[in-house]
Amino acid sequence: MTDRSKALADMTIADFLERLGSKAPVPGGGAVAGVSNAIAAGLGGMVVAYSLGKKTLSDHQEMLCESEGTLEELRTRSMRQADADAEAYGCLNALWSRPKDDPERIAGFQDAVRGAIEAPGAIMETSDLILDVLKRLPGCSAPHLASDLAIAIETATMGARAAERNVTVNLPMIDDEEERAALDARFGELGLNIDSKARSSMEAMNSASS
Repeated sequence: MTDRSKALADMTIADFLERLGSKAPVPGGGAVAGVSNAIAAGLGGMVVAYSLGKKTLSDHQEMLCESEGTLEELRTRSMRQADADAEAYGCLNALWSRPKDDPERIAGFQDAVRGAIEAPGAIMETSDLILDVLKRLPGCSAPHLASDLAIAIETATMGARAAERNVTVNLPMIDDEEERAALDARFGELGLNIDSKARSSMEAMNSASS
């Protein structure tokens, strides 16, 4: 954990926003990315909850039940990842504040940078998983919650884009060129796949409502 007294999931929204807007390194953009995923999964869960048990959606109940459990797990995971991202950035920030010739900074800096890349990268992977669930719902869920489903898709996509921003800002600090290129390719491809998945999901939403 960071120097915060409790996990993000245990904070009130007001407390989270107050700390977010303060002169403190964490929580920051990475935590916002993780919380965005949690909101997307929660909103998607609401769409599923209103769809379960509806006779008009009887053909989709098995998929909806599975989606309910998956979104709940991804919502919880997203909050853990928001904390993990804050923790990773906190470690990097602590070393960053030391002189460049400090032995502890020299010994730990590259691993701290890797952590500050992998943490938002994991958030991107969760965005992708959330979108995998949400893309099944157009036309198979309560039609009066179509706008909520669209917002869930957009929010998961925003979480991914925010997380990718933290990946790309830290990549130049990886000294090894091959490692840096591999990470850039890995998360760049994931970002493109997420954008494509979000677009196709919204297209399916538009088709289902027409």
